[in-house]
Amino acid sequence: MFVPFYVHTTGNHYFIMDVLLGLQWGDEGKGKVVDVLTPGYEVVCRFQGGPNAGHTLEFEGHKYVLRSIPSGIFQGDKINVVGNGVVIDPALFMGEIDQLAKSGHKLNDRLMISKKAHLILPTHRLLDAANEAAKGQGKIGTTGKGIGPAYTDKVSRNGLRVGDILHDFKRKYKEAAALHLNRLKQMNFPVDSEELAAAEKEWFEGIDCLKQFKLIDSEHFLNKKIGEGKKILCEGAQGTMLDIDFGSYPFVTSSNTVCSGACTGLGVAPRHIDRVFGIFKAYCTRVGSGPFPTELFDENGKLMRDRGNEYGSVTGRPRRCGWIDLVTLRYAVMINGVTDLIMMKSDVLDSFDTIKACVAYRIGGKETENLPFDIQGKLEPVFTELPGWKTDMTKMRSEDEFPEEFNQYLSFLEDELGVRIKYVSVGPDRAQTIERY
Repeated sequence: MFVPFYVHTTGNHYFIMDVLLGLQWGDEGKGKVVDVLTPGYEVVCRFQGGPNAGHTLEFEGHKYVLRSIPSGIFQGDKINVVGNGVVIDPALFMGEIDQLAKSGHKLNDRLMISKKAHLILPTHRLLDAANEAAKGQGKIGTTGKGIGPAYTDKVSRNGLRVGDILHDFKRKYKEAAALHLNRLKQMNFPVDSEELAAAEKEWFEGIDCLKQFKLIDSEHFLNKKIGEGKKILCEGAQGTMLDIDFGSYPFVTSSNTVCSGACTGLGVAPRHIDRVFGIFKAYCTRVGSGPFPTELFDENGKLMRDRGNEYGSVTGRPRRCGWIDLVTLRYAVMINGVTDLIMMKSDVLDSFDTIKACVAYRIGGKETENLPFDIQGKLEPVFTELPGWKTDMTKMRSEDEFPEEFNQYLSFLEDELGVRIKYVSVGPDRAQTIERY
């Protein structure tokens, strides 16, 4: 069982907020880890991203996929907050709430939503499709959920926020939708009016669903909790290498997925951050387009995909698979100030005779351990090989059971990354997460 550090203070300075985020290209298993860690916190918050980020949790024989709701909702009476940095599709949110209610999880008293969170409109989805079509061969490979256009409206100061639904909302919606439709007309993108009308009907039903929850000024709420000494866990979506500033641009998401995004996405000061949990897989995956230096196109890549069930939790798209990339991981550890590492899906590599790890890139005949400005060009990963452990780890529940070859792999990674691997996952279930001594 995870036991959080005691809150330590200097005067009125509270180190009370921990951040949990992905260090690769997303899909690292953040939802499961949040679920495991939640008993040590009073509040769990999502701080960025939208319903393109599906967090999968498995326990007691059931599987759940969360898109907008924080992953702490399955743990008792914890308060869950959707922060201002999140974008929400009311229709998808309603569907998620309905599914959870059917499985016995009612959230009305435990889920709060920031009034400053932005809304994804039905026309944002159309703009997403139109933008991808316009790029042709250079398309980003978005999920088509309207995330990018929603964030674009936010930055251009044309967005609608959750708080807007409380006053004169239909007028605001019509004005925003009209701008989008005009843009689509300029792009010569066809719009089916009947399909749009059906989507709008469902969307407004989702708006009614949102109104059933506590719509709050989340920055005031969270800072009050900090003042009361309540422990807060901040849950990121996607991964560091998809960050709009520090990821593999332009094949990135539209928000800041790094640790600093927790401050802007929740309205809390950096001084309150204590531990930063960085999550990574024992190998590497990516969904959609974009560079992937260690990608495998052979039987090893296929084996990783099949053993790891590497298909998108929201889209179902097959994930690209490859060996672990320590160049990008070192970079992610640095950018986020990671204090604790968590390695997921160790069991996927159980059957491999040899494990490879990329320790550097060779560019123009020279080796570098630093992430270059552009990783789309001609670069060659430099690999170190380690012996596989050839052991089924899925039944293990203690570090004492780890095979020596696996311990060697852990030690190698810790030496390369300079941070201790605190937790190891050996399967999808909540119980298959092992805390190391």
